[in-house]
Amino acid sequence: MDMTDVLIVGAGPTGLVLACDLARRGAAVRIVDRSPAPPRTSRAKGPNPRSLEILDDLGVAEEVLAAGSAPLPMLKYRDRRPVAEADPWADSVPSPDAHYDRGWLIAQWRLEGILRDRLAGYGVRVEPGREVVGLAQGRDEDDRSAGGDGGHVDVTYADGPAGRARYVVGCDGAHSSVRKLLGITFEGTTAEDQVMVCGDVDLADGVLDRTRWHQWFDEDGAVMLCPIPGTRTGWWFQAGPERDGRGRPLAPTADGFRRLLAHHTALPSRDLTRAELLSTYRVNVRMADRFRAGRVLLAGDAAHVHAIAGGLGMNTGIQDAFNLGWKLGLVLAGHADAELLDTYEEERLPVAARTLDLTSERLRATLEAIRRPGGGLDTAITPDTTGLGVGYRWSSLAARGRAPAAERPGPHAGDRAPDAPCTDAATGVRTRLHRVFAGPRTTVLGFGPGSAAVLRETADAYGGDAGVRVCRVYAAHEDRAGAEPGAVVDDAGHASAAYGAGASGDTGAGTVVVVRPDHHVGVLAPADDARSVGEYLRRLHGTGRSAERSPGMVDAVR
Repeated sequence: MDMTDVLIVGAGPTGLVLACDLARRGAAVRIVDRSPAPPRTSRAKGPNPRSLEILDDLGVAEEVLAAGSAPLPMLKYRDRRPVAEADPWADSVPSPDAHYDRGWLIAQWRLEGILRDRLAGYGVRVEPGREVVGLAQGRDEDDRSAGGDGGHVDVTYADGPAGRARYVVGCDGAHSSVRKLLGITFEGTTAEDQVMVCGDVDLADGVLDRTRWHQWFDEDGAVMLCPIPGTRTGWWFQAGPERDGRGRPLAPTADGFRRLLAHHTALPSRDLTRAELLSTYRVNVRMADRFRAGRVLLAGDAAHVHAIAGGLGMNTGIQDAFNLGWKLGLVLAGHADAELLDTYEEERLPVAARTLDLTSERLRATLEAIRRPGGGLDTAITPDTTGLGVGYRWSSLAARGRAPAAERPGPHAGDRAPDAPCTDAATGVRTRLHRVFAGPRTTVLGFGPGSAAVLRETADAYGGDAGVRVCRVYAAHEDRAGAEPGAVVDDAGHASAAYGAGASGDTGAGTVVVVRPDHHVGVLAPADDARSVGEYLRRLHGTGRSAERSPGMVDAVR
């Protein structure tokens, strides 16, 4: 039976991001989906700033930006009349440490198409119509190929031959077959009274201003219409449902949408010319009690679902995938022990739990706000919904440098690594630190002349195919004659400010920062603390190319 490294079940944004990340690492990946064709559903409205950083790392951010639009001001109505307008992003601008200051509007089906095309560039295509109905974990002592230890998962499909994979990741949504096959509980609540009907509709050309997200909130219901980027007459339609004589919500229909439109807005029902992809949304707040069962893992809605407020559903899944991809990659390559995969649940389960709480609170605040004229969905948007503040300080992968964290300026271990504008030391071309980080590698930044030794030892031990890059960050006043390849110049001082690393460092020896492949700080330490750097790299990447060739690094990790 043919063996693949990772089988991904579910080809939504979570599964596609994971597949792209693994494929660019050279892993053998299959991605299957039970749908016979890519679904064109009315779901997420786009990536938040943190997800845009991830899409940038995968090389598709520019295409996403071109296919979508900036988030729109919200025009709010009561009794069919406009009463207020709000732009939650009016005062937002990119900062040196965060290139993306706002999310982006793009239809989920369009984002998925961009990711499928990216994945196809690695020679991997989604396999449609493949429903997983059985999983059995086992061992085969004859399977000792690269990255293998004899463990595998046998996969049974509803139709067609069975398959085998070293790891399986369930990205197959809230009703996940993978989760159910594992017997993992999905505890939580469903608010039967909090119901919304959704769909994609066409409105007659010119009847509404497409530069606004229109929101009618009345005492007896609501209608929300947001223009779909890349279309001339397409809109996302969301509304409180029609109800029967006993108060029970009715299923969405095109005629029902027309009646809701005529009831709440000043538009005649005939202006809604098409309605499709109709669905009913109920507020579910649920989370799996574990994200890993041996060689099978869960990500995205398969692991957690929550209130729609704040738009964090798809985004949390994308960020799950980016946390998991590099860990699977290092384990499959034989650099890291399989125990590294335990840190996926260690880091992402608390984030999911907090997201459930955050979205429930934002929903409560929004429902309270719309009772008053002028209230709207802007209430759901806070700095917490950007994703930029998510970190893992509690993680066992958040190594503590020699100086106490409380005394250290800049980010702590586990935090998102700040971006910063800089220039390439060799060419003078403008770049950013997140572009330096981009790609499937761990990055070691060195600030100050004292960092040169540990960077040199790291490059000697882990250069080539070991998955580590080094980057000397020069201050504007430093002599950079003979600068190492890949070095950058912090010409405006933003990088040193962001990392709390002056040219001389906090001990006079310089500063070294180990940045994980998912843009989170692993170690931030004085440059003469080579032991912390070496031990951390050894955990993720083994001993490197040759222990004998780097005696300094070997000594540091003993």
